[in-house]
Amino acid sequence: MKRRINIWSSLDKVTVLLYMALAVMGWFNIYAAVYNEEHAGIFDLSQRYGKQFMWIIVAIVTGVFILVIDNRFYLFFARPIYIIILAMLVLVLIVGTETAGAKSWFEFKWFSLQPSEFAKFGAALALAGYMNSKRHNLTRWTELVPATGIILLPAVLTAMQPDMGSTVVFLALFIPLFREGMSPYMFLSGFLALTLFFLTLLVNNFYLSLGLTAVALLVAWAATRRWKPVLSAAGILLLTGGTLFALNHYLFKYFSNEITVLIAVLVSGIVFAWYFYMRKAMASLTIYLFLTGSLLFMNSVDYAFDNMLREHHRDRINILLGKKSDPHGTEYNVNQSLISIGSGGLTGKGYLQGTQTKYKFVPKQSSDFIFCTIGEEWGFLGAVSVMGLYLFLLLRLVFLAERQRFVFSRVFGYCVASVFFVHVFINIGMAIGIVPVIGIPLPFFSYGGSSLWSFTIMLFVFLRLDAGRNEYLV
Repeated sequence: MKRRINIWSSLDKVTVLLYMALAVMGWFNIYAAVYNEEHAGIFDLSQRYGKQFMWIIVAIVTGVFILVIDNRFYLFFARPIYIIILAMLVLVLIVGTETAGAKSWFEFKWFSLQPSEFAKFGAALALAGYMNSKRHNLTRWTELVPATGIILLPAVLTAMQPDMGSTVVFLALFIPLFREGMSPYMFLSGFLALTLFFLTLLVNNFYLSLGLTAVALLVAWAATRRWKPVLSAAGILLLTGGTLFALNHYLFKYFSNEITVLIAVLVSGIVFAWYFYMRKAMASLTIYLFLTGSLLFMNSVDYAFDNMLREHHRDRINILLGKKSDPHGTEYNVNQSLISIGSGGLTGKGYLQGTQTKYKFVPKQSSDFIFCTIGEEWGFLGAVSVMGLYLFLLLRLVFLAERQRFVFSRVFGYCVASVFFVHVFINIGMAIGIVPVIGIPLPFFSYGGSSLWSFTIMLFVFLRLDAGRNEYLV
């Protein structure tokens, strides 16, 4: 097969137009968000909108440069790029500049650089390279674990900064693995773990432990349709649990009620092990292991919540769950954001006419809360239009990913779409108060060179791979 020499004719113009539209709209919204009458020129380099313009120009030049590089470069250098970015994540922990309690930035004379933004690109590239190396069966742990490690290693280094927002985004890279054959039960387990995390914070843990145990018994009956072993298991649990509760109440007086339930389940499993072995009851064994894991996870949530999350992260989650109210503190940003968006009504107040924006009621209104400017000045119709553009971009990326001939290009395309989706969902979710505030940018809209460049690099590398989809990668 002949390699295509002119990639411009094969370049997906629709995606390029979407990119340009979002970048320009973002620039104009940054201008509105931090408008300064004394520096009214939109090209004024002393203001954020002037700097954003320069970064957009650099991003476009970078995108053009990416398009002229041979496709095989990204496959052959996927691992070295990943290693270099990991080294940057380690280095920033040592010599990085601390901002807002996090060592996430390299400060230079003329600009700052955030390695975690580019680490998403490096991890996506490395994951695509790993999946392309051979035909993988992601239902096998021996092949799933290395892929998981590629994702989690930069995530852990980012969490050490700490930058919890970027850390969460790395989890989006599990979506391409699902497309490539990872068991849907992994996603189900992740969803249930997230649900159990919030339930643990909301519900008395003892009653939640009893509820989980009861649900496990009902699921065991539904899976086997046999009452006798289920009733036997329930009897053993009651006997074991009752004995342990009595011993703990009258003798030990050490374990909490939920820990006692966990111990009872563990002991009952040992007693019931003969049934799992003799009857080869894999369904029952799986349910038992899932119950045990759920109880262990539940009993670790409070410790992790109190000791691993920073105070402002805990406050934001508690506010979201309605356990705490702090309208003049942690809750202030979200409240002002909701007021700003709500005040826009159907059609908005008009460009540069947003009072919440003009008088700077919303903190970080040009970066994390840029969506407030859209809602206030463009109204509901404008906000829906912007979300429609993002939806169109995401669907377009999925379409492009599906038409790739090589695993490397397809996986990388899904990585790009997944990262963009999580950024858009969480950023807009923060602005309208449905997810905790964790501080991640809205692609192409939020102020910042690092985020704009990283999104541009990811998008244009995929566009280059798509334009050369008929070329040989190996």
